[in-house]
Formats: sequence, C-alpha cells, structure tokens
Amino acid sequence: MMSTDLLGIHHVTAITSSAEKNYQFYAGVLGMRLVKKTVNQDDIHTYHTFFSDDEGTAGTDLTFFDFPDVPSGYYGTNSISRIGLRVPNDAALAYYEERLKSFNVKTEEIKEVYGKKVLRFEDFDGQRLQIFSDEKNEGVAPGKPWKNGPVPEDKAIYGLGPIEISVSYYEDFGKILQQIYGMKQLSDDGQEALYEVGEGGNGGQVILRKDLVTPPGLQGYGEVHHVSFRVADHDAIQHWVNKYQQIGLPSSGLVDRFFFEALYARIGDILIEISTDGPGFMGDEPYETLGESLSLPPFLEENRAHIESQIRQFDTTQPMIMASNRNQSVLE
Repeated sequence: MMSTDLLGIHHVTAITSSAEKNYQFYAGVLGMRLVKKTVNQDDIHTYHTFFSDDEGTAGTDLTFFDFPDVPSGYYGTNSISRIGLRVPNDAALAYYEERLKSFNVKTEEIKEVYGKKVLRFEDFDGQRLQIFSDEKNEGVAPGKPWKNGPVPEDKAIYGLGPIEISVSYYEDFGKILQQIYGMKQLSDDGQEALYEVGEGGNGGQVILRKDLVTPPGLQGYGEVHHVSFRVADHDAIQHWVNKYQQIGLPSSGLVDRFFFEALYARIGDILIEISTDGPGFMGDEPYETLGESLSLPPFLEENRAHIESQIRQFDTTQPMIMASNRNQSVLE
C-alpha cells in the first residue's frame, strides 16, 4: 500500500432537524461521545457537531449539520443511503438491540450481511443507520469506546462501519471506486457490490446498491450530506489534489478545516471528501471537557462574540437521557 492511498472511512456527515435532540440521541442513547461542538465553517449559523469514540479518532466520527429551517429530506436513489457503525462483537450488537427497543427506537431484527451480524434502525429524523458486529472482522482498527458514556465500554460503538451508497449508474460508479479511488471489489451480484479500501474490514468498506426504481433522494434532515475517506497527512492529500487536476475531476482544492485538511469532489450525485487523519480534535480542548464549549477554528475565533450572538445555545454539560427516560419515545 502506498503512503498516499486511502486508508479507510474518515467520517460521515449528515443533516439533523435539531442539534439538541441529536445530542440526546447520539450521545445519550447510542453512547457516542460529543468531541466537538462547533459551527459549519461555511455557514456560521449552523452547528456542526462531531460524535465519535473516546478521543475523536479518525474513522470514528459521525458529524451533523443542523441547517436553520432545512426541510425534511427523503430517501431515494443517487444518495448515501445508510450510515454504518461498529461494535466489538455479537453480544454488543444484542445489547444495542435491547437498548434501542427500550427507547422505542424503530429497529429491525438482527440479520446477517456479508457474513457479519447487523442491526438496522432509524433515528428521530428517519436517518437510516446500521450497526455491524466486529465478531469476525479483520482490517482497519477501531477506536476506543467512550469511557464515561452511558453504554458499558465493552459494548459501546467505537467506530464507523461500511457506508451504503445507492445509485442508478451502478456500473459506472463501481468503476470509479476502483479506478480512481483504488478500492478492491470483494463481491458483485449485479444488484449490490462490496468494495474495500486500505486494510479493509468494517472500517474500510462501501456497499454499492443498484437502484433504478426509487426516485432520486433529496438532501434535508434525515439524510446524509457526504462521506469522507482517510489519508495519512498533508503530503498524501496534496497527492489527491494533483491527481484530481490530472484527470480533470473538478474539486474544492485543499481546504484547511483546522481539525483536518479536506478535499471535496462530487462523483455524480455523491459528495466524496478526502481528509487527513490529523491534527485531530484534542488540540484546542482538554480531554476531560471535549465538546462542552463552542469550539472555533483560529480564523473564526476573532468573530466569536458575533457567532455566539447569532447561534442559539444548547447545553452539552448536563446529564443526558437517563434510565428513567426509558420506554418514552425518543422520537417525540
């Protein structure tokens, strides 16, 4: 593997109707740690929250925008159609099945996908997710479970799992995954294919689905905004900037997001980002209070007073959903 190759999934960014409810669900119910509460660097009226493992490790971040007055999206083809998460083993998956049901979360029964047990469910926005068991998994290493979260450490979500993409241009998109992004095709039955990148396994896989029937999806709350894949460092992402230029693929060019460097390109209807593993989320806040205060990158810090006057406040220091709230719908 070359030093410039993609290493696995970096993060997934979705859209929510409510940063507050989103915090209650992803931290309080799912037990993912809020490691960063910041704003969309391109729209300071929009929160950008990052839920991950205990330390914000690359490959564990599920992030959300709460665009003001955004309408509901709807599921359809030519979209990132389902988010994947990871837990250590089958016992942890069974734990989440019971936990989600106790909060009246809409869940399916555990099933087997590509030889691994999977639990599918939806959040309060209708966001489609699935948790994969790492029981038989090999490949990209997971992160570290949240030490002080509401889920026992040996059961907790500790990384992102395979991302599912549904498209009408199935064959063409599959060729792009292989020829541009260097992904390896593990299986293809003509309707669904499994690809992997880097060391592979649950932390480095894409499930590509052919969907010629469903109308194109519409982005809004309850839908995914983009997926990002990992590269090691600045030199690696600069290689991808140059590669995009050489093959004539329009892109954003290199963008410094402070927590990582980023590069964006739209492949058909799918926004694909490439991001560096560092610097990470530990540079501007101590471990003990990650995500409790509004974090701003240096180029926005001088506008903090204005930003704080424009964006509503919500508390991420108080206890989240407690056991006494169980059997009450988190969708209300």
